[in-house]
Amino acid sequence: MSTTSVERPAARAAGTTGAQRRRVVGLGVLAVLLVVAAAASLAVGARALTPGEVWHGLFAEPEADRRLTEIRLIVETVRVPRTVLAIVAGIALGVGGALIQGYTRNPIADTGLLGVNAGASFAVVFVTAVFGFSSPFEYVWFAFLGAAVAGVVVFGLASIGRGAGNPLTLALAGQGITVFLAAMTTAVALSDQKSLNALRFWNAGSVAGVKFDVIWPVTGFIAVGLVLALTTLPALNLLNLGEDVARGLGVNIALSRTVGIVAITLLAGAATAACGPIAFVGLMVAHVARYLTGPDYRWLVPYAGLLGAFVLLVCDIVGRLVVRPGELEAGVVVALVGAPFFAVLVWRGKFTSA
Repeated sequence: MSTTSVERPAARAAGTTGAQRRRVVGLGVLAVLLVVAAAASLAVGARALTPGEVWHGLFAEPEADRRLTEIRLIVETVRVPRTVLAIVAGIALGVGGALIQGYTRNPIADTGLLGVNAGASFAVVFVTAVFGFSSPFEYVWFAFLGAAVAGVVVFGLASIGRGAGNPLTLALAGQGITVFLAAMTTAVALSDQKSLNALRFWNAGSVAGVKFDVIWPVTGFIAVGLVLALTTLPALNLLNLGEDVARGLGVNIALSRTVGIVAITLLAGAATAACGPIAFVGLMVAHVARYLTGPDYRWLVPYAGLLGAFVLLVCDIVGRLVVRPGELEAGVVVALVGAPFFAVLVWRGKFTSA
């Protein structure tokens, strides 16, 4: 055996180790950036707080001083919940976006492709019109149910007929259900002023005004979705080599795709139920994560989750600063960033293969 033939495997192994080391370092950098953004989120708002005041609001005992009591209320009841929700929802949207692009092999797919946004929107206006619900705690469960039902219907429609299991069939079924539910949502909202007002507020997409009585249950659904997502990653890597290759390597394609769609529905449905429909997060961060890690979903998905949390948190912070003392909803800021991002992808024609 020649020296060159021995050196080549060693060089490849060294290259693989170096790539893994860079990916681990990248995850660490993203985690640090997320912590910095979370600290900024606690300090920034209509009333700016110093690091000392934030620390007092988080850890100090209640005091008689009115100013310090106000600071504690601002931190505990307003900024901590919205920061936690931005992180949790951002992770869910980022991971969901990466998964939906992988399972549909569509590099411009977003979690809204499954109809979850439209299903949640319809559920909100329907229960507002019928039952008069107005607080997030009252309608978040119906929003999640609407998102889940829409996802199941889309997946069911895509699983029957000649094109069963085809990614294009899934996209077309999702688009059809989305258009139908959007029309129904408009019809209900226009017939009831209270529903129209609720839809106008909820449809903007915001992490503000939601308390922990909503955040904790939603986080539970997202945690289940993340666990399911992680179990599908090896099979998803093989599926993206082609269904014939994956089947030959022992992948149960139907089971893998079903578990993946359930995970996406849980992630996107829970995030949408809590925050309203926030577009472009999954689309953007999946492309950035793929650029940083390559096509291996075992690395791409964790990167997409951290990037999603960071992007949504930063957009929420920017929304508090640009129109002070008022605010722009995080969903609006994300759209202002995401729409040009999407346009650049189309203009350059560089859709990275999912």
